[in-house]
Amino acid sequence: MTATQPPEVLISEVGLRDGLQSVKTTMATADKLAWLDALVAAGLQELEVGSFVPAHLLPQMADTAEVVRHALTHPDLTVMALVPNVRGAEVALRAGVHKLTIPVSASAAHSMANVRKTREDMVAEVRAIVALKNQLAPHVKVEAGISTAFGCTLQGAVSEDDVVWLAEAVVQAGADETGLSDTTGMANPAQVRRLFQRVRAAVGEHTGAAHMHNTRGLGLVNCLAAYDVGVRTFDSSLAGLGGCPYAPGASGNVVTEDLVFMFEAMGIHTGVDLDRLFAARAPLQRGLPHEPLYGMTPEAGLPKGWV
Repeated sequence: MTATQPPEVLISEVGLRDGLQSVKTTMATADKLAWLDALVAAGLQELEVGSFVPAHLLPQMADTAEVVRHALTHPDLTVMALVPNVRGAEVALRAGVHKLTIPVSASAAHSMANVRKTREDMVAEVRAIVALKNQLAPHVKVEAGISTAFGCTLQGAVSEDDVVWLAEAVVQAGADETGLSDTTGMANPAQVRRLFQRVRAAVGEHTGAAHMHNTRGLGLVNCLAAYDVGVRTFDSSLAGLGGCPYAPGASGNVVTEDLVFMFEAMGIHTGVDLDRLFAARAPLQRGLPHEPLYGMTPEAGLPKGWV
């Protein structure tokens, strides 16, 4: 496969947001920008660079507007930010992001813990954000990610019917995409296949990314299960950084390096250079010197003869 071949799957790197929001240390802005540059140099084409939330709630995200401004200097990079409400969406849109991601919990308990709103309130919030987006920046895309889609540490089991209902509701509210997130690392491959198939049957091409966690060691196989039923966008975090601060016991985003290696080893082109991706761990480690970095592939290295 040539370097110019379009990717067959899109790896959406979320470490700068989902990764950093879960660590206690606040990474210096200069370190974030160096890390971002290294990720782009590795060939990643979509980055979630932060979230527009009150700084007193997540001080790690206080500089998100500055990070967005820097990210926008990279041509052909899709710059995303998470926004939990209309206020955050307005700031993000004025900062110039290309895509908004809105967290909508399938678990009623997690919705109250995470955004202090009911699920129905969040559907209304999606509708209001889409209306604002259409007014200020019609070209911007909106993804409503269904978090805790596969189970919740607060509530326990989450009804698949609730997930499908919520996916239909956010698309009807104007979201361009709705992906499924294994926020608490409770999913298994059979469940992933079944639920993505049900969501695709309900909303068709509006079905978005698979956002898997590796809390119980099933992150990669769950991504492969999603690929098997047509998903082509996958969220992951360099070195497996991150988790959800409002889901006790949840940890471990899928490791970007391992995910890229899995697809490339299968002959599925990602557009990401693994050697440069490994090198992107260095600015991350400099910025968070006491944070453990995960990943089997960076430790083992690439197989002999890898091209």
